[in-house]
Amino acid sequence: MPNIIRIAAALLIDPQGRTLLVRKRGTEAFMQPGGKIDAGESPVQALVRELYEELGLSINADQAVHLGRFSAPAANEPGFEVQAELFRVDSAAPVTPAAEIDEVVWLAADQAPALTLAPLTRDLILPLYRQAVSAPR
Repeated sequence: MPNIIRIAAALLIDPQGRTLLVRKRGTEAFMQPGGKIDAGESPVQALVRELYEELGLSINADQAVHLGRFSAPAANEPGFEVQAELFRVDSAAPVTPAAEIDEVVWLAADQAPALTLAPLTRDLILPLYRQAVSAPR
């Protein structure tokens, strides 16, 4: 049974339809903003807290649409699996990297990122995002 890290992550989408990826200090892989769910916290509470801590982004819990639970090998902790509760958040608010975030990048659906991506981001979330934004409304 792998060691599991439970996180809440945001598929954050701006009015141009781009999604935000972040890179934590001292790491190479870009991933969705978000973070570990603390004891006694619901996934959406963790998401609201992490987006504020990491990006200075204030959202209401009802802005976050739960997309499902996704699992993949952890990018920065060998031998661990990350289990993400993924939420779609549409926001026009500016973001400012804070806390442990070193770099942020907005990615369009048709861009092939020349970045190192976390497995969860690369294999599951970005394909989902491309499908979501290219789907007819």
